[in-house]
Amino acid sequence: MSTFLPASSLTREKREVMLGWGLVFPAVFIILALILYPIVYNIYLSFFDVNLHRGNTFVGLENHRTVVTDPTFWRSLGTTVVYVVFTTVGTTLVGLVVALVMNQKFPLRGLVRSLVLFPYVAPVISVVFAWQFIFDPVNGIVMDVLVERLGILNTRVNLIGSPSSAVWIAIVFSIWKNFPFTYLMLLSRLQGIDKNLYEAAEVDGASGWEKFRYVTFPEIYFVTSSIILLRVIWNFNKFDEIYLLTTNVRVLSVYTYFKAFVGTMEMGQGSALALIQFILLIGFILFYVKKVLKW
Repeated sequence: MSTFLPASSLTREKREVMLGWGLVFPAVFIILALILYPIVYNIYLSFFDVNLHRGNTFVGLENHRTVVTDPTFWRSLGTTVVYVVFTTVGTTLVGLVVALVMNQKFPLRGLVRSLVLFPYVAPVISVVFAWQFIFDPVNGIVMDVLVERLGILNTRVNLIGSPSSAVWIAIVFSIWKNFPFTYLMLLSRLQGIDKNLYEAAEVDGASGWEKFRYVTFPEIYFVTSSIILLRVIWNFNKFDEIYLLTTNVRVLSVYTYFKAFVGTMEMGQGSALALIQFILLIGFILFYVKKVLKW
């Protein structure tokens, strides 16, 4: 009887492997079709002068050289760095503060926790129109308060229409719109911290700051670091919020769109821009994962 056990066991293992591959295959196929193929095709297009009428002409690295020697690219890169840094730091800090507050007991806490999620779940097109009205130079609430009521400004200005100020409006909007995600992730981790750690810290005479530094922060370090990585990836590729809010903030994603699909429609250069963004992002991810997440 024991002679047939290994064969039977091996057959069962093969069936489990086949079942596993059968279950995974649809997801793998979708990933290859919707993610990997566009990446490979974009890399391919970056080496061609793309013309919808006369076809594609191979130009080698000419698109990449044109892109990196264009001053607009470097201005867009600088704007992108400013946008990513401030939105990531802002969403992390605001989300952390709100999570710490919401982790305390107070009346109507459940209702307040639900309301805090409103910016994140609200349709982006709706809140964008609301923000555009708020910052409207003629009828907007902000100009009315700054000019008519407080007298901080002598005349009405279009904050959302000037590139120098529009980027900061876009940053504040992104922080307001996306901090609930950070808050939710951190709150779930805060609720999982063993309360005995805080009781032991109190016995040792630890202050509120010391309890946060030596108990809370080590417990939420990995979650916070992971959230920062996700936010950098999302903010670096952010397009819809910025483009709908104002076309005066030319981060790399918006600049790539205008380069590839507006005006002269330089799709080859747009593909080169997208490839450069991809390389920059992959480089940052590898550095961050190794140095910060310690993987």
